[in-house]
Amino acid sequence: MKLHALRRLVMHEDVNFLLTNRVPRILLTRWMGRLSKIEHPWFAAACIRTWKLFTDLDLSEAEPRRYRSLHACFTRALKPGARTFHHDAHTLASPSDGIVGACGAIDDELMLQAKGMPYTLNALMGPTQDSAAFCGGMYVTLRLTSAMYHRFHAPHDCRVDHVTHIDGDTWNVNPIALARVERLFCRNERAVVRLRLAHSGLPIALVPVAAILVAGIRLHWLDLVLHARRDGPTEFAQQASFRGGQEMGWFEHGSTIIVLAPRGVSLAPGILPGARIKAGAPLLRLPDPG
Repeated sequence: MKLHALRRLVMHEDVNFLLTNRVPRILLTRWMGRLSKIEHPWFAAACIRTWKLFTDLDLSEAEPRRYRSLHACFTRALKPGARTFHHDAHTLASPSDGIVGACGAIDDELMLQAKGMPYTLNALMGPTQDSAAFCGGMYVTLRLTSAMYHRFHAPHDCRVDHVTHIDGDTWNVNPIALARVERLFCRNERAVVRLRLAHSGLPIALVPVAAILVAGIRLHWLDLVLHARRDGPTEFAQQASFRGGQEMGWFEHGSTIIVLAPRGVSLAPGILPGARIKAGAPLLRLPDPG
């Protein structure tokens, strides 16, 4: 079978859903995690060549290097200056590269993962978190494809107040699965990172959501990787301060970050479903700090 025909087959909606969801997801994810960390330059090069056959992987912005493992390529750093962060009082920058998914106003507690597929703020943030600060606010869903830059950054000068890690499944988070699996983001492993902006005290939450082949979320200030082998909600009260654009962590493949903001915040121009955005670009407009 020719490569382009194979790619078409894999991307067919029913086939893609079966291949990436109707499998032992957590077991496959753990196996992929071990495989990706095998350190051998020839093996890594072969894996990266295969990866390029099925994605739009572009390493031109990455720091030039030879990757000793697939994991090193997944979590690659970029050349200095490859991303520019907006540092003004009225802009919350995108924490990561991504494709904008569902976004807009949080209708009391309801958000959308896809058309006709709602979920609640409480279910996303988990039973230990008070979601009241974001009711009636705004949300933006950022989907990171497997080929994208996988590190995420502080969207503004801020302080991390608290992190809740919630164990869960590893459903694929692509549009095909989002249109078929109810409350998908609330089923998958995720972390709820509560922030306060340095100058205004405005609460913001970043919710990195893991997915198949991805269940590892590195948070630098905690010096650990959160993964699905932790049972139940796990609370981390360790605080940390970040300058806007400072690196906070990474995904170990690619997934989704949901950004939550309170009332008074609006979408930045051009933020709509399907738009591609890079880390540092304007994501949300903040109210006047005064």
